[in-house]
Amino acid sequence: MKKKTRKVSKKRSISAEDLFKLKLPSSVSISNDESKIAYTVEWMDKKENKYFKNIHLYDLQTNEATQFTNGNQNDNEAVFSPDDSQIAFLSSRDKKLGIYLMPTSGGAEKKLIDIDGAVSNMQWTPDAKHLVFCLRYNDSHFVKDEKKKKEAPVFRHITKLFYKLDGAGFLPKDTFQVYKLEIATGKLTKLTKGKRDNLGAHLSPDGKWIVYCSNRSYDPDIESMRDDLFVISFNGGKERKIATPPGPVSGPKFAPNGKTIVYLGHDNPDDDWGSTCTHVWKVGFKGSPKAYDLMKKFDRSAYDETITDTGDVEFGGKLIWSKDSRRIFFQSSDMGTTNLFYVPAGGGKPTRIFKGKCHVKGFDIAGKTTKAVIIYSDVKNPGDIMVFPTKYGGEKKAKQLTNLNPFLTKEVSLGRTKDVMFKSFDGTQVQGWMVYPPNFNPKRSYPSILNIHGGPRVQYGFTFFHEMQYFASKGYVVFYTNPRGGTGRGKMWAEAISGGWGDLDYKDCMAATDYMEKQKFINKNRICVTGGSYGGYMTNWLVAHTHRYKAAVTQRSVYDLNSFYGSSDIGWALRREFGGDPWKNPENYEKCSPSTYVQNIKTPLLIIHSEQDLRCNIEQAEQMFIRMKVMRKTVEMVRFPEEPHGLSRHGRPDRRIARLDWIVKWFNKYAK
Repeated sequence: MKKKTRKVSKKRSISAEDLFKLKLPSSVSISNDESKIAYTVEWMDKKENKYFKNIHLYDLQTNEATQFTNGNQNDNEAVFSPDDSQIAFLSSRDKKLGIYLMPTSGGAEKKLIDIDGAVSNMQWTPDAKHLVFCLRYNDSHFVKDEKKKKEAPVFRHITKLFYKLDGAGFLPKDTFQVYKLEIATGKLTKLTKGKRDNLGAHLSPDGKWIVYCSNRSYDPDIESMRDDLFVISFNGGKERKIATPPGPVSGPKFAPNGKTIVYLGHDNPDDDWGSTCTHVWKVGFKGSPKAYDLMKKFDRSAYDETITDTGDVEFGGKLIWSKDSRRIFFQSSDMGTTNLFYVPAGGGKPTRIFKGKCHVKGFDIAGKTTKAVIIYSDVKNPGDIMVFPTKYGGEKKAKQLTNLNPFLTKEVSLGRTKDVMFKSFDGTQVQGWMVYPPNFNPKRSYPSILNIHGGPRVQYGFTFFHEMQYFASKGYVVFYTNPRGGTGRGKMWAEAISGGWGDLDYKDCMAATDYMEKQKFINKNRICVTGGSYGGYMTNWLVAHTHRYKAAVTQRSVYDLNSFYGSSDIGWALRREFGGDPWKNPENYEKCSPSTYVQNIKTPLLIIHSEQDLRCNIEQAEQMFIRMKVMRKTVEMVRFPEEPHGLSRHGRPDRRIARLDWIVKWFNKYAK
């Protein structure tokens, strides 16, 4: 009798270097005849240590995918012409941003124009003779001497409150304006003017009008959520304001019948950092009917709020009308999911048309609007292109068109991810995800990591997270949760911490730690904690208020709210979160700052921060490091040159890998 042998898996654990293998779809669009799909795939070149993007084309009739553009360049925002014969796209080849055209059938691309600036909302006119978009020139555009363009300016004269932005640096003095580009001649015409940004341009179906958003308040930096809608003729001239309630306005879209406009917004201009739900609003093209909320009872926001490390965080949102002007499609996040919905044009309860434990990272609907194309992700899949009918229940007929990362199923043994609900101190149910090490043995005792998200008003969700899988591959049970103060569970959940960080959110994190300690396979004496941005704030707060953690890593964190107010690119917005400015409410800023309690820290702490972080300035890390060193506490700091706030999502690849290695080394030193 032959002895049975146990099959040993030949698959390996995921590595930090697998970042270089990931192919990540970042945008998608469908042709007007619904026969072709264009999608952008981002990839990393290990030799050049950079990111690049190319456009791919999928033919739904032949079921064939082809790479539409090639090379080490960044091609973005593919837009089909009205007859689908051409695709317009942006590309940063030749070291400048350019607008290009290429036949949909393939062939040589044609450059229409070079632009020393930024472009958004590119759209064809119905007659295919022009492209309309928003454009802001860089300061270098106005310097004629090519040598001086490459030099740093002699000085920077700052007059605006909002003068810098993380990831972008110092903002240009120019403002976004609406332009049209004549395709035959390359003639560029400026349609709007002024010292205020005019954004989100969208053409009416007949091509005669353009709608856009602009903040015309006395100080748009202070009153940042008081936008208005405006329309202007395609030929330029005098603009006309369309009245909307005070509050933010973005992404306006004309209905196919041209009679009404929808936009994303709300009517609370004094909202804190994102507690008020952003909804789909509707207004008449000529101001009648007056603007009203189409989904007033919907206690969720109409955009994607799920974060991941396989893509940048974007909160713009997108609206698309059905061809018959009866429905508006949008994304929304709910209890860890981001799905696709529509709301009736007359208002009412939104309908979810793509369900499931997944993350719809992007979508498009066009032409007859009978098909939807999405970028689909879940806990095992970083992203693929799917298509399905737009009618209710259409997701049951969804078809996956791509398999961009086959190595994750063929080569790699991913850790199993389990979603759980656990009770906080007051009985409130809190959502979380536990990632087990590959080849997990429930009889073993594992070290663990509590990972806290940033924001605070975002959510962890059913999406692929390379970082969580990597930590699990190193023998840790990883637990990441959505404590109060985040999104995906309505207004009350989001505003629960407004004016009082470090209270309910801290107690929910303590409840998460309690839950971890109750798991027999988790060693309660070897629990670690980490988080970035607001998650770094909470890491600082936790180790200053409890000694339960064996080791901690705080990343791009907030340490002192008072100095954060003045050093962050958007720090002054804290006034809406903490009941006024620091000089009006100093007690609350001090009470809610981890710096107030730094003397209590006993947990070995590693501080990771980027030197060009304009969101949480590196002075936050420096203050914490110096004070802890003077107090002779166990602390080290790792600084990443040149990197902004989003190092973990889109930093230079070798630095992303180094960051992961430092975190694991620190936890191994103290918890293994």
